[in-house]
Amino acid sequence: MHRGAYIAAGFSALCLIAALFWPAMPQPSDYHAFVDHRAWFGVPNFLDVASNIGFLVPGIAGVFLVATGRGRFENQIERLPYAVFFLGLLATALGSAYYHLAPDNERLFWDRLPMTVAFMSLIAAQIVERISIRAGLALLAPMLLIGAASVVYWRDTERAGAGNVIPYGILQGYSVVMLLLIALLMPSRYTRERDIYWVFAWYVAAKALEALDRQIFAFGGIVSGHTLKHLAAGIAGIVVCRMLLLREPKRGQAMAVGAS
Repeated sequence: MHRGAYIAAGFSALCLIAALFWPAMPQPSDYHAFVDHRAWFGVPNFLDVASNIGFLVPGIAGVFLVATGRGRFENQIERLPYAVFFLGLLATALGSAYYHLAPDNERLFWDRLPMTVAFMSLIAAQIVERISIRAGLALLAPMLLIGAASVVYWRDTERAGAGNVIPYGILQGYSVVMLLLIALLMPSRYTRERDIYWVFAWYVAAKALEALDRQIFAFGGIVSGHTLKHLAAGIAGIVVCRMLLLREPKRGQAMAVGAS
């Protein structure tokens, strides 16, 4: 096994331990207090709702690329984690729009659940391309289940009056760091492998915009940080589409489906 794979496995184990033993913390009470409540065309919180087109566009484009074979794959089975990723983006667009119409914990569940699908499937796709096709495909379903479990657990603990958002929060941070770790430690079998750094950068930008929701809206009251967050995260999806469209297999680095 590649040294980078051991590092990735060790980091995964540490995050799992942290998720299990970190002291519980409920969802902050002010999480749903987004600054832009303006209703346009009869739609409350219009810009936070409509900006989910940022997820919709790359989701549709990516499904088209994967379904029609426009994306570059050495083995057709490699399309699977990307298909799940783009379907996750489509579901995120719907779930996030639903949530922002009337933000509360129950609706937030439908925002977070598809996001874990996108996070986990993109990591599985990178494992397929950089470590092992067999391992990446085998890990796809367990990773999706772990992601979903973190959101179900959060919702159920909130309903029980003892909310714990820590496992989901750790999963989200894990996804971003793991994506970067895999990219840094293990080369891809395809060209344009550095595009994944732009995916990382746009996601970090999205989180920064989310944190600065009120401060950004204070500059003229035109648009909020959370609205821009949706668009920035959507650009990360567009980067993935562009990568799949333009990349080529590297010579001499083909990997059989059963390769480890």
